[in-house]
Amino acid sequence: MRKFILLFALTLSLTTLSAQGYQPSEEVRRSQKEFAEDRFGIFIHWGLYSMFAQGEWYLQNAGLNRDEYAKAADAFYPHRFNAREWVSAVKAAGAKYICFTTRHHDSFSMWDTDCSEYNIVDATPYGRDVLKELAKECRKQGIALHLYYSHADWSRDEYPRGRTAKGVTGRDSTLINWPVYYDFMNRQITELLTDYGPIRAIWFDGWWDHDEDATPFDWQLDEQYALVHRLQPSCLVANNHHQVPFEGEDIQIFERDLPGENTHGLSGQAISRLPLETCQTMNGMWGYKVVDQNYKSVETLIRYLVSAAGKGANLLLNVGPQPNGELPAAAIERMKAMGEWLAKNGETVYGTEAGDIAEQEWGVTTRKGDRLFVHIFESEADSILLNLECEVLSAKLYGSDEQVAFERTNDGVVLKTGSVSGSIDHIIEVVTK
Repeated sequence: MRKFILLFALTLSLTTLSAQGYQPSEEVRRSQKEFAEDRFGIFIHWGLYSMFAQGEWYLQNAGLNRDEYAKAADAFYPHRFNAREWVSAVKAAGAKYICFTTRHHDSFSMWDTDCSEYNIVDATPYGRDVLKELAKECRKQGIALHLYYSHADWSRDEYPRGRTAKGVTGRDSTLINWPVYYDFMNRQITELLTDYGPIRAIWFDGWWDHDEDATPFDWQLDEQYALVHRLQPSCLVANNHHQVPFEGEDIQIFERDLPGENTHGLSGQAISRLPLETCQTMNGMWGYKVVDQNYKSVETLIRYLVSAAGKGANLLLNVGPQPNGELPAAAIERMKAMGEWLAKNGETVYGTEAGDIAEQEWGVTTRKGDRLFVHIFESEADSILLNLECEVLSAKLYGSDEQVAFERTNDGVVLKTGSVSGSIDHIIEVVTK
């Protein structure tokens, strides 16, 4: 009876919240501010799919039988997983948070869930709760933890089939039952936000699986978002749905593109006033793929991070761990180099806002108080024009006392930079009034 009363009270409170409209709490606002100041996080796509070394969409892309795919769990033994080494590598990269994939579209849970035996503790010989170890180490090293959670599911019978994974076999369509699946998700989310300490964000994915339905699919997000905020009042809600933010969301996500760009066809939505985040791969795939060694250069990654900050956005940079639990050496090498650069220049990225000057051919700008950081990637010209209306008091090469000449013109302020090349990021600090 007591359980029924509690469930009724929860349902009533969720309905009331939905009816009144979402108003971010003070705890959420503090988390949003902290999140926006971080500017850099590491995405970790790791799950049963790593065993096949074909990326995280292998079950769908290969059109496999879900039961045959699931047999890989019996051999999943990531004996080289070390939470301390992972978090230390993330910290050395200069990143401030981790977003870890707790359950991807293949339905395999990477924690000790009571809602399904299809998880890393019960279904594998490894038998360890990697999320518990990761959460503990994040708290120890001062790294915020975000949790990815898939709305879409390619294996569970109860999930209403969407536009993906139509070729996956072994599912019983007569057992489709949205209320049962919705309850399953909410029970798992409750576990994640109850048993693993402070979680700064829940990062949902998979809404797009029903974006072509003739009748709009009701994911019942209002109630689910309210559940997240009730369980942990400071936890942010994010959803990688490729739409303008829905009510109840605290972060806006852009996939594989910076805000305002849409080279991959996933990020053409309008830019909101919420804190922004762009997620990007370090190579080509999110999950580990043995043949994908096309890693972006350190220069490209640093410039992408700076460009994200120039648009007032965070960069969530992905790494796909190997099936043995190790981070790929190529990823660690690039993360280390990014950390070394940020150790010298992080002030121009962390805690900054989008600069006064929008992205230019030569680079971007970021601002912190009365200091405008001009990030020049490449410029053959001897000078660059800044369309500033504010007064410029001084300009110097960042991190030194070397002054940079400037003059006010009718069009703005001209910095006498000289030709810039051969540098990852030539930074000029401009003090304004």
